[in-house]
Amino acid sequence: MDWEKRLQAQGVNYIAGVDEAGRGPLAGPVAAGAVILPVGFIFADIKDSKKLSPASRLILAEEIKKKCVAWAVGWASVAEIDSLNILAATRLAMRRALEGLKVRPQHVLTDAVNLPGLKIPVTPLVDGDNLSASIAAASILAKVARDELMQVYDSLFPGYGFSRHKGYATPDHREAIRKYGMSLLHRRSFVGLGLKNNFLKRDLLKCSE
Repeated sequence: MDWEKRLQAQGVNYIAGVDEAGRGPLAGPVAAGAVILPVGFIFADIKDSKKLSPASRLILAEEIKKKCVAWAVGWASVAEIDSLNILAATRLAMRRALEGLKVRPQHVLTDAVNLPGLKIPVTPLVDGDNLSASIAAASILAKVARDELMQVYDSLFPGYGFSRHKGYATPDHREAIRKYGMSLLHRRSFVGLGLKNNFLKRDLLKCSE
């Protein structure tokens, strides 16, 4: 809570931590969490969502919702990701999360993402989910919400294994796309990025024909 305490010492008590989940997958929307923790908040188990097991994230998400001043989750759709680009869509999801808060924040801490034009002071912190409990809490809520949605999509788009890999470029997900083609849930704009995941671009192009 060091960053939060610095701001609280200046009289800023409503500090929103904001973080995203789902920037890297080949499929599904991107989610953003926003959380305002109370002054004096101490909960040692909160950390970057990627460092927690799914079961731990679920438990912590419920604790965060019970103890926080306000929380919200915002989304940007696959269509918005493809039309805007993933960074712009992530910023959109973050703005929507902030707009969903029942208490207006006085300051925003993000995990290295600036929010141009926001009429609230923003401090982007590199590795923010390891430096700020507020950002870490937001990352947990975003991750839990997105994972739950991808489990729902698993039943709507059977065969892709969304409940297992949550849309990330795992070998079985790549194989499913080769076998079944790209679903409405897949990000067309990420075709070129497949090379970074050892995902052959020509295979994706064949699937999208």
